[in-house]
Amino acid sequence: MEQASPAERTPIAVIDVGASAIRMEIAEIDQQGQVHSLETLQHQVSLGKDTFASGQIDADTIEECAGVLRGYRRVLRDYGISREDQIRAVATSSVREAANRDTFLNRIYIAAHIRIEPIDEAEVNRLTYIAVRDSLEKWDELDQHDTLIVEVGGGSTEVLLVQNRHVTLSRTYRLGALRMRETLDTHRTTNRRMATILNRHIQLTVDQIHRTIPPDPVQRMIALGSDVRIAADTLKPSQAREPLVSLSLDRFRSFARKVADMDVDQIARDYHLPYSEAETLGPALLAYARLAESFSVKKLDISKITLRDGLLQEMASGTMWTEHFRDQVMHSSMMLGRKYGYEEKHARHVADSCGLLFQELHLEHELEPRYELLLRVAALLHEVGMYVANQSHHKHSQYLIMNSDLFGLSRKDTRLVALIARYHRRALPKSNHIEYTVLSREDQLIVSKLAALLRVADALDQNHMQQLKNLTFSREGSAFVIHVHGVEDLTLERLAVRQKGSLFRDIYGMNVELRRDARQRGIQYVR
Repeated sequence: MEQASPAERTPIAVIDVGASAIRMEIAEIDQQGQVHSLETLQHQVSLGKDTFASGQIDADTIEECAGVLRGYRRVLRDYGISREDQIRAVATSSVREAANRDTFLNRIYIAAHIRIEPIDEAEVNRLTYIAVRDSLEKWDELDQHDTLIVEVGGGSTEVLLVQNRHVTLSRTYRLGALRMRETLDTHRTTNRRMATILNRHIQLTVDQIHRTIPPDPVQRMIALGSDVRIAADTLKPSQAREPLVSLSLDRFRSFARKVADMDVDQIARDYHLPYSEAETLGPALLAYARLAESFSVKKLDISKITLRDGLLQEMASGTMWTEHFRDQVMHSSMMLGRKYGYEEKHARHVADSCGLLFQELHLEHELEPRYELLLRVAALLHEVGMYVANQSHHKHSQYLIMNSDLFGLSRKDTRLVALIARYHRRALPKSNHIEYTVLSREDQLIVSKLAALLRVADALDQNHMQQLKNLTFSREGSAFVIHVHGVEDLTLERLAVRQKGSLFRDIYGMNVELRRDARQRGIQYVR
């Protein structure tokens, strides 16, 4: 493949506003979608220290960040980066959790004309996987094993379990190096006593993790994050430029304990680190070591990959809703369904029927293709509430989905999925349904449009026998006609469609009819 010339490349930039630093990566995208890094900038800030100690960002810190980003904006102009679609800036827990988050975001936009997006835990996990995915495929040894991907950040710990190239679990835990440092500062005790407190704090999170991930399947652990990269560079300086550095657990654990016993000034002096990085090094390394011990891995694989790599790759692809991403979301949904003992054949059949209806009615609902994925996920999980009880299971489904981690879906998307599933039967969306009324008017309409399709798709498999497989569609006056091939008796399905079709009629202005004879002119074969 010929390498694209610089003239054929598009300059872009991503900015990561983290707990202890604001980092910017400038790169170019060639015509093949490959990313070529140009420059990396970093400036230490105390966002996490402010938020995790007092719940809000100090005014002086806000002004410091505004100054940093004004400087970044000047650098961007030098690279010819000025349009909003050339820049993506995100912030994680230290901004997301701040009580004065909006004040911070508004001040930054006014000062630097950079729009920062606070992303939730699910988005961080998704971007982390995008960054790691290509590397997993290159690292054959790792790709053949069940792999735990862990990043201990300033405010939280992100955990991904990858099995057979699929994300089978993604979780975020409130275990962060800066959070732990704030806990230590309240105790004002000796370094050794601090290490004891840290280990107890870490163990509580490890116990949480093992309630969802048993130790047995994990065979490899990939560690991400600036703190663990410092350990790799210190212990194996000759491999500082390598994309993946392996350290034996014994050697890593010894280093972690050594650092945890040092005071912050000594760490900064001995390892030539800024004070903000020296503060988090001990707590973070102890967390990685304890996690590795708990999963009985013999070595730690340390990657140089960052959240910014995921952002760059997504900008290069032009969309997050790739086929690979959709497959990962569907796989995660099926794993959740299996956890709650769902009837998989029925769920997958309903999801397929939802896909057909979504595509057939695209001129009527006018929704972006990504909403088909949300509809399919809702279809897969619409009956998981039966795990709680058959009675009112649609409400139980909403609760379970709302309180589950679905890989790749933001909290907002998960809420939409939960409500679509909730309205697959019984009552239609109402103004006294709290979770529905807090949605914007646009999102309420999206829920209604998609729930109407789910109700029809569910009715088409009323007997849970998956008999209605070959469907075609036509519009005849005020009727949306579903033509069924190869099934003689549609009595049960017609009754179910009549019972569940009212929302479809209200939204799309058509009655749903089922017919056996599909041999009519003008019918388009969809599947």
